[in-house]
Amino acid sequence: MEDYIERDITLIIADDHELVRSGIKRILTYEKQIKILGEASNGEEAVSLVKYHNPNVALLDIFMPKMNGIQATELIKKECPETFVVMLTAFEDSQHLEQALAAGADGYLVKDIGAKDLIAAILKVNEGERVFSKSIVQIMEQKYLPSISDNTSISISKREQEILNMVALGKTSKEIADKYNLSVRTVQSHRSNIMQKLGLKSAGSLIRYAVLHKQD
Repeated sequence: MEDYIERDITLIIADDHELVRSGIKRILTYEKQIKILGEASNGEEAVSLVKYHNPNVALLDIFMPKMNGIQATELIKKECPETFVVMLTAFEDSQHLEQALAAGADGYLVKDIGAKDLIAAILKVNEGERVFSKSIVQIMEQKYLPSISDNTSISISKREQEILNMVALGKTSKEIADKYNLSVRTVQSHRSNIMQKLGLKSAGSLIRYAVLHKQD
């Protein structure tokens, strides 16, 4: 029986401030499993680096020149869908969060995060989990839980919950369809029905609800 080999987690960093990039690199040196392949100072460079290196994780700021992190995320997810994208930003609001999730981001962290929590988030997202700072989870709860919990007529079927669980993990409609032996159109229909039931208006809001209501 072969011994288990711990594989490196490859990563690129994108932030327009060199001092911030240096600080992130210094933090990540404490985790030997994480290997930084490159760094970018704007969104265009970030996309190019991801396409060149195909890293496991891309850590992106939102506010960057030439192309912001949300636009870069959307392109990265189209060109390199296997790369997990985590926003690391000073923006702590529902608008930027929803835009990032709609673009395909796998996590949203604020820049006051501690070193241990940042490393833990990278390890978790590499395992397929979505990661959020505590303050971001609180924003999600404040925006969605009160209005939805007041509506006692909502009933989520077992299949709909399964699809919600997959959405929470960042799976695409195609991946969900393959897992449950469904057509993509059927999965999209389920997603549409869930959004209608819950009064959700965007893909980002569906993702946020799914993350908050994921069941094991």
